[in-house]
Amino acid sequence: MRRSGAAVPRRAEGFDPEAAAATAAGTGPGPGPGPGTGFAPGAGPGSGFAPGSGADPGVGLRTEFPFRLPRGYVDERGVVHRDGVMRLATARDELVPLRDDRVRENPAYLSVVLISRVVTRIGGVDDIHPGIVEDLFASDLAFLQDFYRRVNAEGHTRAAVTCPSCQEEFAVDLAGGRLGES
Repeated sequence: MRRSGAAVPRRAEGFDPEAAAATAAGTGPGPGPGPGTGFAPGAGPGSGFAPGSGADPGVGLRTEFPFRLPRGYVDERGVVHRDGVMRLATARDELVPLRDDRVRENPAYLSVVLISRVVTRIGGVDDIHPGIVEDLFASDLAFLQDFYRRVNAEGHTRAAVTCPSCQEEFAVDLAGGRLGES
């Protein structure tokens, strides 16, 4: 008896490949993705993607998040650096600072060490260390602490807000964009 390494596909009884392709594309009948189904193309039950979840079908886990500091880091030459990137924290990022003598002496210093471990860039500065974070304006440190919490606890950088004038609710992205945007 001869066996081949490749499996030979068998056509299931009553299976129509053209109808299956049309359903998958959202152009045929059935519960596939497409208009009126509640699913985006490539999404559906079991796909790991739900509309509004922040997940992106076809893309892996998002691990880096861009941000714009409210004031900016001013380097020794007087250059202001505002745009940066923060990566997701690992368990090690949260555990290692607890052994740091500066943190043992002053527990408030934990956020400085932790932020310096997860911020990978601020403007043209790629070597982010506690000294850089110490030199940030207080409003920028507070922004990064809140951004860290949102990225690592909530998995996104959006916040729900309410307009004080019309009371309409909407979401803003705290990662920022151009000047004056949130």
